[in-house]
Formats: sequence, C-alpha cells, structure tokens
Amino acid sequence: MEWRNIYRGFLMGISDLIPGVSGGTIAFMLGIYDRLLTSISGIFSKDWRKHIGFLLPLAIGMGMTLLLFSRVIKFLLANYNAPTQFFFMGLIIGILPFMAKQAKIKSTFKAWHYVVLLVVGVLLAMTAFIAPADTSIITSLTPATTVVLFLSGWAASTAMLLPGISGSFVLLLLGMYSTAIGALSDFNIPIIIVIGLGVVLGFVISSKIIHYLLNQHATLTFAIIIGLIIGSIFVIYPGIPESGTPFVMSAVALIMGLLVSNLFSPPEADSKTK
Repeated sequence: MEWRNIYRGFLMGISDLIPGVSGGTIAFMLGIYDRLLTSISGIFSKDWRKHIGFLLPLAIGMGMTLLLFSRVIKFLLANYNAPTQFFFMGLIIGILPFMAKQAKIKSTFKAWHYVVLLVVGVLLAMTAFIAPADTSIITSLTPATTVVLFLSGWAASTAMLLPGISGSFVLLLLGMYSTAIGALSDFNIPIIIVIGLGVVLGFVISSKIIHYLLNQHATLTFAIIIGLIIGSIFVIYPGIPESGTPFVMSAVALIMGLLVSNLFSPPEADSKTK
C-alpha cells in the first residue's frame, strides 16, 4: 500500500469540493496523473492488487476529506469566497509551467495545437456565464431520482479526471451540487451510495479513454488539457475584491496557492509514470 497517497487524496478531495477546481489538475500538480489513469483503468486486470495498493489510500484520503471538510468548504465559500477562489487560482496558475514542460510545448506544438488550446480554453471560460440548473435538493430516492443522481455522478467523475473541469462544477450545472454537498454534510448514505456508484463507473470508463488519448495522441491531448486548465481560471475567478482586508486576504491567498503548487509539483523527470 502506498500510504503517502492519503495526503494526495486529501488534496484532491478538497479541490473536488470547489466548483471550478479539478481534482485532475491537482493530480497533475502532484505528478500522479498518468499513474492514476493507469491504476483506475487497470483495476479489473490481472495486476489489480498493484493498482488497489495505489488507489485505496488515495480513495481513503479523498473520502475522509469529502465527509469531514464539506461543511468547512461551504463555510469558506460562504464567508471568504474571494480568498478561497484566489487560493485555488494560484494552484492552477502555478501548475501551468509544469504542464508546459510535460507537453514539451516548444518542440511538439504546432500552430494548430495552439488554436485547439485557445478554443478549448475559451469554450470552458464561457461556461462561467451559464446559469446553473435550478433544481430542488433531493433527500430521498425514487426510481427517477436514482437514475438522475447516478448519471450525475458519472458525469462528475469524468470531469474530475479531466484537468481544468471540475466535477463539482458539472454537478452545479446539472443542479445536483446542493444535493451532493447536502448528502455529504448530513451523511445521507443512500444518496451518497447512488452518486458514488455513478462516480466509480465513470472513473473506470473515462480513465481508459483518457489514457488511450494520452498514449496515442499525446500532443493534441495536452493541448486540450492545458486549454481546460487555462479556461478553469476564468470559471473560478471571483472578480477583484474590494479594497482593504478582502483584497489583502485574496492577494495573500493567491501567493500561497502559487507557493503550494510549486512545493508539490515534482521535477519533470520524476513526474511520469514509472
């Protein structure tokens, strides 16, 4: 068991509670993205024990964070929204130089790759202007709500694996974010199980697709991923806070995010899947 993955899962779990912040981005920052995809897609292979040893501590860290910190994140977003968002903006901006090295932009990107990057970034940034679906909070299961919650979990898990797209943001657009956060805060086990099953199935299928694209069309996939990461900055950007304490707190939070990103980002040579 790779128990150090518990703290990695902790960081990914916190990010997945924030609409607009992607756990996939944090996985890239930690240098485990390739390994994460390989382990999820290989969970039903003959090497499943090795992959379980990698994924289980990660899942424990994420699960503990989702259950224990959902109320903390709700409090921070409600009372210190701008500093919280600026901290995660710092994390995202800080990972871009590392991503550029991973993609070997200078030697592999052609003009059309930059066009793809720009288009993807703009399209994601435009989602910031989409009004979330207005859906009431689901607290009990019916056949219809079970299907909706399962499919919402599937969609969110696909977004979690894609750097730049937040699973929480997808739930927000689908009108299921309040239901998911409420279930975590109130320990509504049936709701958590249904969404969780959708998340698990989505992880397995989506990881295989993304892993294939990174192996067969690496440069194009990196262009899309970097575009998603850049676009996500505009999605979570809360605007310039008013002068005084909110402005100072936001500036400090942004700098802290940059420092944390630099602290956790591994050297290029160590970041690839062994």
